[in-house]
This record gives sequence, C-alpha cells and structure tokens, in this order.
Amino acid sequence: MTTALTFGPSNNGHKDVGRQEVVPVRPTPTPLLVATLLTATALTACGSGSGSDPDTVEISYKQSTDNSVRVMDKYLADIKTQFEKANPGKKVKLVPIKAPDSEYYTKLQQMLRSPKTAPDLVYEDTFLINSDITSGYLKPLDPYLDKWDDWGQFIDTAKSAAQAEDGKTYGVPDGTDTRGLWFDKGIFKEAGLPADWQPRNWDDILDAARTIKEKVPDVTPMNVYTGKPAGEAATMQGFEMLLYGTATGATESPLYDTGSKKWITGSQGFKDSLQFVETVFKEKLGPDVSDALDPNFATRVRGELLPEGKLGINLDGSWLPQDWLKGSGHEWPEWSEKLGLAYMPTQNGQSPGKVSMSGGWTWAVPSKAANPDMAFEFVKLMQTKANAQKWYIANSGIAVRTDVAEDPAYAKAQPGIEFFTDLVANTHYRPAYPAYPKVSTAIQEAMEGVTTGDSSVAEAAKGYDEELKSVTDNQVIKK
Repeated sequence: MTTALTFGPSNNGHKDVGRQEVVPVRPTPTPLLVATLLTATALTACGSGSGSDPDTVEISYKQSTDNSVRVMDKYLADIKTQFEKANPGKKVKLVPIKAPDSEYYTKLQQMLRSPKTAPDLVYEDTFLINSDITSGYLKPLDPYLDKWDDWGQFIDTAKSAAQAEDGKTYGVPDGTDTRGLWFDKGIFKEAGLPADWQPRNWDDILDAARTIKEKVPDVTPMNVYTGKPAGEAATMQGFEMLLYGTATGATESPLYDTGSKKWITGSQGFKDSLQFVETVFKEKLGPDVSDALDPNFATRVRGELLPEGKLGINLDGSWLPQDWLKGSGHEWPEWSEKLGLAYMPTQNGQSPGKVSMSGGWTWAVPSKAANPDMAFEFVKLMQTKANAQKWYIANSGIAVRTDVAEDPAYAKAQPGIEFFTDLVANTHYRPAYPAYPKVSTAIQEAMEGVTTGDSSVAEAAKGYDEELKSVTDNQVIKK
C-alpha cells in the first residue's frame, strides 16, 4: 500500500503562510477539459494510488510556478532525509504538482474524494480548509493533539484557524503571516517624508501618497491590490486590511456576526473601505487601472517596482523577502536598507491603533487516508522546534510557536521578522466558513467597480449586499 502526503505552497501572496499568493486568472476551461485534467492529475500525483507499498510514504505537494523559487522543495528534501533516517526501512517519495493555487485546490479536492487517490496528509490553506471539513474530506486531529506535548507551544489564534464549528481541530498550522506597509526610503527622502514614517490613520497614508505624486511624479505613489484578477490578495492584503481597521473591526469581525451566525450587510465600515480604494484610483495615487487589474501585477511589484525604486508605498505581506533572498532568482540583498516598514493604522487611529490580517497553511489528514498515524508522525517531525524554525526563516514566515518566536536567533535571522511577528498580537483571521471564498469574490467585484469608476461606492456596496444574500442563502444580518 503506498500512502500519500500532499503539500501546498507557502502563501501568501502566499505566498500566503498563508499566504495568499496572487496568481494569474486563467480562462475558464470547458467541463470536458476539467474532467480530463483532474483525471490525469489524480493518476500522476498519486501514481497507482494508496495500495502498493506500506513502507513508502508518497508526498504530493504544490510546487511553485516560479522556477526560481524552490523553498518548499529544499525543505521537504531535508525532512525526507530526517524521516528515513529516523524510520529505517521507510521511504518518502516526493511528487510535486506544479500548478497555480486555484488549480491546486481543485486537484486536491478531486484526490480527497476517493480512498484510491486520497493522500495521507494534505497541506490546506486556512482560506479553504472549512470547505473540505464540511465536505467530510478531513479527519479531526484531537486524539493526536491531546497526546502531543508540542501542541501547547502553538499560539491560540493560529490553532483557531484550523478549528471547525464543531469545536474540533482539523489541521496543524505551520506558520502564519501578517501584513503592513512597505515604503521606499529613497522616494520618501525625495518627497520630504520622514525615514521613520508611521501613519496614525488612513488620512496620513493618503496624504503621503499625494505628496509623492506631487514631488516624485515618475513613480507610483501607492499600491493597494484590487479587483478579481488579484483574487484573494485584493480581499486580504487590500480590502480587509482596511475593513478590520474600522470602528467595528477592532472588537468583532466586520464581515461575520458570530452571535447570529450570519454575514453582515449595510456596514458603514464596508463603505468607508470602498471609499479609500476609490480615492486611491480616482486621484491617481495608485497604479494605472490596467496595471492594477493585471493578474501578474503582484509579481511585478515584488520583482520590478520595489527593487527598481518605482513604488512609494506598498500595502502587502510579510513574505516579500522570500523573493529577494540569495538563490531566489530575484536577489535583492539591499532591500532591508532601501525599504522601511510601518504598521497599518486603524481608520481614525482608534484603539488598538494598528491592524493586520493573517492567513496560513495547515497540515491536515484526509478522512480517507490509508495511514493516518504515520502521516501525523511526519507532521510531528516537521513541527519540532528546530525544523519549524528552519521553515519559518526559509519561507519568510511568521512563527506560530511561542518557543520559536521568543528565540533571539529567529528574531535576528532576517530583517523584518521581528516587526511582522509583533503584529500577531493585533492580527485577525478571515471568517473560516464554507461561504467565505464566494464572499471574497463578491468583495473583489465591489472593489473593481470603484477602481474602474464603473460603480459609485453606494452602488458597489449595494451590489455586494445583494450578492452576499445570494452566496450565503440569505444568511445575512444588517448592521
């Protein structure tokens, strides 16, 4: 019997720890093509399926579509060596699936449906894990976690990201991410803005962008991801970083009301967040609309605009340095000298004064796994303090283990790690419910409307409310 483990990407943006990686939007394939692709993938990813060699653990994971970025490959090769050394006679077979996030999710769910193709371990984005839980694809891990001493080292917010409404935990987080404001010190100096810039509220951000537009006209003042082509990056790096900094965002989710278990419509914070996006593009403080709606724009931001000093302010994630490290293919050793970091302020500077959003990926065991015990042993090896710390640093991730976060070697491993780790105390997670992906798409549509000018803020907000009722079966509450 061949058992299989499946891994996904690091996020964000994700590279989205969670990270929500911005990937190109592909044309919708025909049903026949989808079926053909899924069948071919299931066969190639799992070989003959879980049924031939009880001593071989087959690991199928999402390989980065950027040939220069092979962080996961190198990390898994190291864990494979450790695992085989610690378990004489056992073998680990690495079988990468090279695909963008959206295709990886689809292929993964297809594999989970049958015991013939179901892996023993899957790398689940917190963005979609509850959909797989609701579908019955995943196994609750509480019996394993209750006996695992290291589980006590994981921070509560990260644990909750893989917890379902039934109170059970279905995944072990392997890190998280946070988000903030990156700014170009050279552009700020030329514009007469401070090198230690820290905006107190939204108006301070817009004023800085206006100053850059006036004083340094040959650069893009600010980037906020927007629209459907950017996908979850628009929702999470862009809109939710605004929305969770509004009046209600500090005390409760501004998207989902936990008391009534309904999604929120009519929110003033939602309209205010759309107003911010509209202002950025209406005043030409952001990229050209055609660039902003280019599905490859995030790659250009990381690989061209920031390294070439052409972008003043970038609202983005903690994982960006992964693209600039030695051997990444986009090496930029000077980034820590050229760029400054500031936390995203709340709308009016109200308590707690700063806001961040966090995503993450979790290790989960499919309900149809042939060898769940061995799969969890593999997780435990990956999640020792030493191995977890190695992964966080290599992946530019943020620690979800308190012992790693408190380790001076971790804090000093890379510029920016300490800054983004400190934001965990003020971070938020998306509502991890099955309807969320459709809710996210509705947010992107509203953003795109005010970005292009096709919709006013009021029209875009009304359209979102109507779409929200549709995608949640009218499970909404007005606030």
